[in-house]
Amino acid sequence: MATTAEDFPRKNALFSRHRDLGSPLDSDWNGMPIPQNYATDPYEEVAIVRSKAGLFDVSGLRMINVSGPDAVKVLNHMLTSNIDALAPGQSAISNIVNADGALIDDVLVYRDGPDAYRLSHGGGALEEVIDEFFVGSDASWEKDDDVHILSLQGPLALEILDPHTPFDLTTLKYFEHARTELFGKRVSLARGGYSAERGYEVFCSAADAPILWDAIMEAGKPYGVCAASWSCLDIVRVEGGLLFFPFDMPQGDTTPWEVGADWTVDLGKADFHGKAALAAKKGKERVAQVGLEIDAYEAIEPGAKIYKDGAEVGIVNSTTYSKHLMKSIALCHVAPALKALGTPLTVKSSLGEFPAHIVRTPFYDPHRLRTHPLDERVA
Repeated sequence: MATTAEDFPRKNALFSRHRDLGSPLDSDWNGMPIPQNYATDPYEEVAIVRSKAGLFDVSGLRMINVSGPDAVKVLNHMLTSNIDALAPGQSAISNIVNADGALIDDVLVYRDGPDAYRLSHGGGALEEVIDEFFVGSDASWEKDDDVHILSLQGPLALEILDPHTPFDLTTLKYFEHARTELFGKRVSLARGGYSAERGYEVFCSAADAPILWDAIMEAGKPYGVCAASWSCLDIVRVEGGLLFFPFDMPQGDTTPWEVGADWTVDLGKADFHGKAALAAKKGKERVAQVGLEIDAYEAIEPGAKIYKDGAEVGIVNSTTYSKHLMKSIALCHVAPALKALGTPLTVKSSLGEFPAHIVRTPFYDPHRLRTHPLDERVA
């Protein structure tokens, strides 16, 4: 029996668009139906994203609006990074940890004004604990279930979108955003994404989402744009070495230090939730975040064990077979003493036993030139 929009607690305004593209829409993320697959081959979609541009629907992200005179104070206490360092129009990845210093969610923070923020988060526990941080403050938060997010990713994304907005997209740097119009509709445009390519995320109302989806696809037709599925998204994000909470933190009490997220933690700022525990665990990492190249001709399943000289030393987290790179690759955790590039290991999985070795991440575009061009970097 086919699923319907009413089978899900959160409504996706693009439901019919995805169904027309061949998606069964039989899976969801955060209660919203997502196009895990279309009728097209995900690997063909990857090739288009890498060479042209692909349009993803990532509206399954959960959005929270925060406002009030104490907004900065509250967010700085709740999150691990220095929120006050963001200027309006800038965004940054941060994290929230529990009292023991363990990750419970990753958060992308957008600063819209002096006292106005948006928080984008995925599958973690932020909304379960957020109330406690606002008690007694002159700030408030509310979920925004009306927002939809269309993400155009690929080297031609700028050429496709720039003619259709009064804002000069060429001036928007990575992790910057602006409120403007696109195809005559009010939007917030953010430069970023989850593909390891140059890309732009369009934040719009649910009512405008189908109009903007159609307009972007039509504008992209001369450039060879495609609709890109979540299966495609998972391939490109693993190729790009981008972590996905909680799948890349399988221990349940993983610290930012153990996933290479040191850059999201500012121990120099005023006290924040879990700071003391987090500081005490620095230098005591149980695992190290690494990339693994596996001598296999298909993707190894997540959860496969990693061995060194017969002893279990790690676990495979996110995986894919990259046809673009012609390699079986994985994001993994291993014992810190074994994290050096080139370390030979063995992966034991349901598909068999395979030799593997640690390689540099990201697997694709190791210098991140696609997302961070040299001419945009601070000298």
